[in-house]
Amino acid sequence: MIDKKVVKQLVDEWLQDNDYFLVDIAISPDDKIVVEIDHADGVWIEDCVSLSKYIEDHLSREKEDYELEVGSAGIGQPFKVLQQYQNHIGKDVEVLDNQGNKSKGVLKSVDGEDFVVTVSEKVKKEGVKRPVLTDIDKTFNMNNIKYTKYLLSFK
Repeated sequence: MIDKKVVKQLVDEWLQDNDYFLVDIAISPDDKIVVEIDHADGVWIEDCVSLSKYIEDHLSREKEDYELEVGSAGIGQPFKVLQQYQNHIGKDVEVLDNQGNKSKGVLKSVDGEDFVVTVSEKVKKEGVKRPVLTDIDKTFNMNNIKYTKYLLSFK
């Protein structure tokens, strides 16, 4: 079986000369290698091809046969690494917490494992008959949520 550490080392070497960052590496028992990368401005197919060629040039198919897939983390997929949160500050996200509550709003800030999302909620204000739509900052911890993902908007 292909060693994940070897693949990670190769990806890290390729990343040194690029503005991309590693999101995930998965290797199945039948040696299918899936490498996910991301970039603040999006992922170009040419760069996926370049990384794929780099990995193939450094792994021997004679020792072990493998299937290799290199791609982007994918729009609408849950964030897996801190850099994805940082790249989406100011953008619409959806958070599902461990209690099953969904919050949709704008990712305001990230500090370590905590992040803040500004959501619009109806709040009952004193002296007003009906609840008023108000922006509220909600703080989440990355370890206490099921997922956060970018909300694609076609406005």
